[in-house]
Amino acid sequence: MSPDTAPSPRPATRRELAKAERRIEILEAAASQFAQRGYNGVRLEDIGAAVGISGPAMYRHFESKSELLDTILVDVSERLYEGGAAAAAEGGTPEEILQRLIVFHIEVLVTRPDLISVQDRDLWSLSDAARHRVRSLQRRYVEVWVRVLREHAAGRGIELETIEARVRVHATFGLLNSSPRLPAFSRDRLHELLVRMAMGALDA
Repeated sequence: MSPDTAPSPRPATRRELAKAERRIEILEAAASQFAQRGYNGVRLEDIGAAVGISGPAMYRHFESKSELLDTILVDVSERLYEGGAAAAAEGGTPEEILQRLIVFHIEVLVTRPDLISVQDRDLWSLSDAARHRVRSLQRRYVEVWVRVLREHAAGRGIELETIEARVRVHATFGLLNSSPRLPAFSRDRLHELLVRMAMGALDA
């Protein structure tokens, strides 16, 4: 059968859409509770209660609390890598791409700071398979930044070694990822300040 004559995908049923929405609610509630109390301080029943689901009913969506954590951190790692790769692929000068990467990273942090808190604290509670996947995605995300940073330096007549570029990128992530722990500050002003500081760190 040719692509032109292939049947269209079956539209999702109302029940399937409702289940998908409930799954998102559960993941968001789990991330919030893990961020506040730590993975070990939260029970599956606590997460269910936050979204109005009984403990036994939670198993219709996730087999365990471990599966919830795996899903949360793999999802955010995929989001970062895929978003970073897309930002780099848009083109422009290396400086413009760096700015775009910084803005993208900040937008992820500002909209879901709980994900950064969970990743920082509970990475080692992941299953082996999920931890391997997260680490692989993180390395690939870093290398997107490293390549653009080296091109940016080369455009300024600087030959930046790969290892130093990685150090600068990781240090910049440390700066940006601290934003959930910063004092209360205007969101717009914080965004502008972090962009300037991150660019300064990369250029230092």
